[in-house]
Amino acid sequence: MKVVLASKNKHKLIEISKITEKFDIELVMESDLGVDIDVEETGTTFEENSFLKANAVMQATGLPALADDSGIAVDALNGEPGVYSARYGFDESLDDWGRLQLLLKNTEQVPDGQRQAQFVCVITLVMPDGQTIQARGEVHGELLRAPAGEGGFGYDPIFYYPPYGKTLAEVTPEEKNQVSHRAKALQAFYQKLKEANLC
Repeated sequence: MKVVLASKNKHKLIEISKITEKFDIELVMESDLGVDIDVEETGTTFEENSFLKANAVMQATGLPALADDSGIAVDALNGEPGVYSARYGFDESLDDWGRLQLLLKNTEQVPDGQRQAQFVCVITLVMPDGQTIQARGEVHGELLRAPAGEGGFGYDPIFYYPPYGKTLAEVTPEEKNQVSHRAKALQAFYQKLKEANLC
């Protein structure tokens, strides 16, 4: 099944493709089809924003569209940045590193032992006939006080995953794809695909 990834993030394409290739899904970027859509993420949940993106790209291409909405939620910040992870600080001059540094600054006063956080991912597939499949995955860890590791992207360098004893930026892509929020969401998504006889 050919599916359009409703994203301009090549990191996401690589990470998701490694997991979906075993589902018999051919994933293409929206840009590969000459589509360039900026969807206004007006939802207040990962579920709402994931659906908004997938539905918009499905309507533009006429093909099944897959979107993920993901982010980091810090318990001590009442779940922030959450759905605003990619826009944290609402400062367009900030890149991934700048947003990471802002999160470190905003959690400086949070004591050790209270720095729990989770990465959350919601995957949504919208079919041209309107059928929708959605799945959620989470990985739980804690925030470090300084980045560690060169891999991954986004907030991975400050997200410490206790079972591995390191950050998600210090593990191999294969290790990350076994435990990540995106991997868990995609595994749950695959089960729903099978139940719907779509794979």
